[in-house]
Amino acid sequence: MKKDLKRKRSIALVPEYVFESYLYVRPEFLKSLGIRALLIDIDNTLAPYEQDLPDENIINWFSEMKKAGISCALISNNDHTRVELFNSLLSLPAYAKSGKPGKKTLLRAMRDMGVDETVTAGLGDQLLTDTLAVHKLGMISIIVPPINDKRTLFFRFKRRIERPFMIKYYKRKAKANKK
Repeated sequence: MKKDLKRKRSIALVPEYVFESYLYVRPEFLKSLGIRALLIDIDNTLAPYEQDLPDENIINWFSEMKKAGISCALISNNDHTRVELFNSLLSLPAYAKSGKPGKKTLLRAMRDMGVDETVTAGLGDQLLTDTLAVHKLGMISIIVPPINDKRTLFFRFKRRIERPFMIKYYKRKAKANKK
């Protein structure tokens, strides 16, 4: 029993997909997985912390998602001022102080969007918050490398914890590619 529990916990931090950038997460890919909604982190996933507003690439990417029928919401642990300013040009459902890896805000966002976890995925840059939050709901996790990672001791520690799980992801991917 303890061995199974440990295995489940370690899998909870291994994402299903990793892309070089959010720009490579295409509507066609999401639709092929049956995904109709995407819960998206802002900081270091779409833009660095210092970037107050979405750039043209971000705006165009969201426009493509909308045209393809993929609903999107911003789910951030950052404060309301940051989230509202970033969202001012996007007008998406947006949730600040989300408490990830807690699942309460994710459930609220899906309810507000009229979807459930069977057709929703999460996109973020951190395994300990973004991946763990969506995995608590049995959803697909898509991870991108951080755009401009903070170099504080806390963030370096978090990235060090995440490293073995990213190694596990790449080993699993290599094994699948051999088949």
